[in-house]
Amino acid sequence: MSYKVFDDQDYKRILEIVGDCDRVLYRDDVGEDYSHDELGDITSHPDIVIKVCSTEEVAAVIKYACSQRIPITPRGSGTGLVGAAVPVEHGILLDLSGMNRILELDEENMTVTVEPGVLLMDLSQFVEENQLFYPPDPGEKSATIGGNISTNAGGMRAVKYGVTRDYVRGLEVVLPNGNIVRLGGKTVKNSSGYALKDLMVGAEGTLGVVTKAVLKLLPLPKKTISLLVPFPSLDRAIGAVPLIIRSQAVPTAVEFMEQEVIKDAERYLGLAFPVTNADAYLLLKFDGNTKADIERDYDSVAQICLDQGATDVLIMDTEERSETVWKARGAFLEAIKASTCAMDEVDVVVPRSCIGEMVDFIHKLQKTVGIRIKSFGHAGDGNLHIYVLRDELTDIQWEQRKMSAMDAMYKKARELHGEVSGEHGIGYVKQPYLKESLAEDLLLIMQGIKQVFDPDNILNPGKVCW
Repeated sequence: MSYKVFDDQDYKRILEIVGDCDRVLYRDDVGEDYSHDELGDITSHPDIVIKVCSTEEVAAVIKYACSQRIPITPRGSGTGLVGAAVPVEHGILLDLSGMNRILELDEENMTVTVEPGVLLMDLSQFVEENQLFYPPDPGEKSATIGGNISTNAGGMRAVKYGVTRDYVRGLEVVLPNGNIVRLGGKTVKNSSGYALKDLMVGAEGTLGVVTKAVLKLLPLPKKTISLLVPFPSLDRAIGAVPLIIRSQAVPTAVEFMEQEVIKDAERYLGLAFPVTNADAYLLLKFDGNTKADIERDYDSVAQICLDQGATDVLIMDTEERSETVWKARGAFLEAIKASTCAMDEVDVVVPRSCIGEMVDFIHKLQKTVGIRIKSFGHAGDGNLHIYVLRDELTDIQWEQRKMSAMDAMYKKARELHGEVSGEHGIGYVKQPYLKESLAEDLLLIMQGIKQVFDPDNILNPGKVCW
């Protein structure tokens, strides 16, 4: 696909549309941060960055880009890990982070309406101050809601509450031709034709640009308690998970972690984990309206864990204890990143019962390929976060061993009937693995959907099913 090279005439037209040169960065004024995402492995510079401030402005810019065949890439905080917000075809980068208003809290319909640049942590704080609850809980709290919607982000609470798609009631979207459409709304049910709203969630900005979202809220749970459960082996820890899920006590979160990653977090944060003499751990959280309800749930789960070989059950029943453990869990990614000079990530999802087999495979793969690999993840929903680390490898060694390791891990995930990505998305870097995992008919359907929405392929080109 050929595109028009952005030039000075286009720049002048953009200035006319925006009317504020302070919100337009052109060529040498474009900062390095706009050329990559959080992982930084893929870099490509946009010709121009537009810090948009309204739906109408987004629509006008996209309409112009469409008329000129100029590629356009939407971006929020840039916290992604798969190159989805990297402008691989250059052109226009739409910075949506300034569209960060919380527009309405509707307590009667239990919804909140936000712009895409609202940060997850700000939304959570706002609704909780009003005794309400937005359950999706991805690890990166500085990500934007627009980014969460684009990747259908999940997080630690998915085991009980589900993922972002489950909480998107309505969307305002600018299509690749510049038209503004509204999909869904505040209604609880909708059987009116194809689920176009749901199609937008997880599309990574390839089908339209989200400019407003109506999100479902729940009443805020009044109490939370966490359990830290050490096990002598990961197999024992993972073996307890199906029994926990089948029990009538449904945890809010079920995380697994190994001693090595915990030590990374201790060094990175400069704090001591409550116990570090076990090989593996489950970290569970329970929420509810009364302490008695939660105690009944965690008592039964604690007994399941002890019956499965847990060496102890530590109750994190104070804010200080709980904060220490969850702060360490939240720092795993940054701690691993700080332990090496470069890394790449895999976030495959497999059936819960296969997590132990997948992690055991990773342990053996390190020795086979000759590269260091760290992992942790969501035991409750089978989503692993796996990081391949460069350390002292040469450029050639790094590329060869990294690709060998990643090819082997994706192949193993397919054998276990898993999927390429649990929550980070496909973006630019995971496309080869998506193509390997999909039947040809399904890939053609995906490409056909893209063609219908965006026949000139100007919106976030080079991503997902390019």
